[in-house]
Amino acid sequence: MPSSSSLLQQLDFALSSTRAFWQFMPFAETQLAWQQSHPELCQWLMSLTDEQIEALTQDTTALADALSPWIPQAHQLLILSETQPLTTRATTALPKGLDVGIPGRKWTQITAFNAALPQHNLPWLEWCAGKGHLGRVLAASHQTPVVSLEWQEQLCRDGEAAVNQLGLPITFVQGDAFSCDSDQHIKSEQHAVALHACGDLHVSLLQRVANKQGRAVSISPCCYHLIRDTEYQPLSQISRCSEIRLAKHDLRLPLQETVTAGQRVRRQRFVEVSFRLGFDALQRHISGSNVYLPVPNIQKALLNEGFAAFCLWAAEKKGLVLPNEIDFSHWQAEGEQRYALVERMELVRQLFRRPLEMWLVYDRACFMEESGYQVTIGTFCDKPTTPRNILIHAELMPTT
Repeated sequence: MPSSSSLLQQLDFALSSTRAFWQFMPFAETQLAWQQSHPELCQWLMSLTDEQIEALTQDTTALADALSPWIPQAHQLLILSETQPLTTRATTALPKGLDVGIPGRKWTQITAFNAALPQHNLPWLEWCAGKGHLGRVLAASHQTPVVSLEWQEQLCRDGEAAVNQLGLPITFVQGDAFSCDSDQHIKSEQHAVALHACGDLHVSLLQRVANKQGRAVSISPCCYHLIRDTEYQPLSQISRCSEIRLAKHDLRLPLQETVTAGQRVRRQRFVEVSFRLGFDALQRHISGSNVYLPVPNIQKALLNEGFAAFCLWAAEKKGLVLPNEIDFSHWQAEGEQRYALVERMELVRQLFRRPLEMWLVYDRACFMEESGYQVTIGTFCDKPTTPRNILIHAELMPTT
């Protein structure tokens, strides 16, 4: 198995050389992004039926086959992004009632995450704990105490009430994961964990554990785009030397997981996206600008009121005055045409979703290795349980 540094370097080269295919905003484009550079690719994309797009979206290998004439690195990107399931250990039967208040899928994620963790018989630090759902399972199955750090005071109270009823050795601490005050809760003899802590929150944990030289840390990364800077701040020496610079919208790409959706959900997405694109075409016409104008999230019920109502709502939100006479049917048709273009650009970008995620994962792994840790990477559950199924486990290597 190649090292994390080797995989990061190879992914970095492949992603850097293919940036034209993934590092842009399809919503901002008024034609296919490769109309001039790859006209044959655009011709092929426009020949696809909705059914073919759906099939390719669900089969990344077939997508790589189809795109290989224009993206020779397609299959290499998939190979470099492969992960293996982590070895799981048999866990003891958990006490009855431990799962009360935990949704079924979340419970499955938590128990799978716990089963993939090495057993060090160390006290735990649960980072960004929420109500301490993971902490309950750690305390009950390992018989070791847990400190659960959570920012929201009400969640701490709810968590405390639950663990008091269950009689588990869990201590809730209300605190800011970004504050220096939180450093006091990171100990050298401790196993720190974070299951789906967003963006900079899980990065902050890795940095603090490395600084304190804690014995072990295990995270499952999530929501890479939730960062405090406008641009991603590389962690490892390799990624700091990279040509790749990631804005927040780039960091959303790994999260754009496509799952087979029912007809109603697909129809709702078509309506909302085409409405947004139609309004964008209208506002460009009115303002004389060729810059995409994003609008906030919308209550889905408003979509039932039609395109004109959506435009009036969006204009109010953006402080835009609409003329009295507008042919809304024309701009709605424009939005539907652009929807077809966006779908095809997103299909190409789908090839790069997991490779970019693994670039980010290996950046974290290499940072920990540079800090003196031995790192294991793998999946702790299947994708239907959660698409964010990667676990990074780092153990401090003994000093000689």
